[in-house]
Amino acid sequence: MRKPLQFILAGIGTEIGKTVASALVVEALQADYWKPVQSGALEDSDTETVRRLISNSVTRFHPETYRLREPLSPHAAAALDGVEISLTAFQLPQTANHLVVELAGGLMVPLNDRALNIDLVQQLGLPVLLVSKHYLGSINHTLLSVEALQRRGIPILGLLFNGPETPASEEFIVQYTGLKSFGRIAWEKEVNPAFVSRRASQLRRLLEEYHAD
Repeated sequence: MRKPLQFILAGIGTEIGKTVASALVVEALQADYWKPVQSGALEDSDTETVRRLISNSVTRFHPETYRLREPLSPHAAAALDGVEISLTAFQLPQTANHLVVELAGGLMVPLNDRALNIDLVQQLGLPVLLVSKHYLGSINHTLLSVEALQRRGIPILGLLFNGPETPASEEFIVQYTGLKSFGRIAWEKEVNPAFVSRRASQLRRLLEEYHAD
């Protein structure tokens, strides 16, 4: 029996659209979802956003390891809450289902005075699906993120682009990195369960093809 597809969804920076991307992938695979660190928006967390956007009844939502009150970098939010984030506190949820793990911020965001998000990625031992959003400088940020992962020997499942179509950027990034593209999330005015369901059906085929290889 094929093992479930479990991976970390990371972005090339902040406000990249990781949570919407997570909802799409979760719905496409009917996967479980886990956000290890939530900084701010505790009443309307990323977990609750994904829960609101998906339609399937299979997905389980696993509790965050750290829930921090302020919408800041995790290390700063933790300090204000009087706690210190410890890498040893993180344990992958036990599930036989597919699993999507959404990072809080980019790969080099600090969790404490010594550890970064990428250290957590390395510890969890899962491949990364990297979300790249189109903006001036996004090629640079995407290639730096890819290089950081490769330098640590962290497997990269592929790339998922977000935002308006920018063929020149997408083609260069895919050609230069040699990574698989899982397509692009086209923007719409309203992101709702119908939007997620439509886009998830397109993404499902690519993910299933990858999982079958």
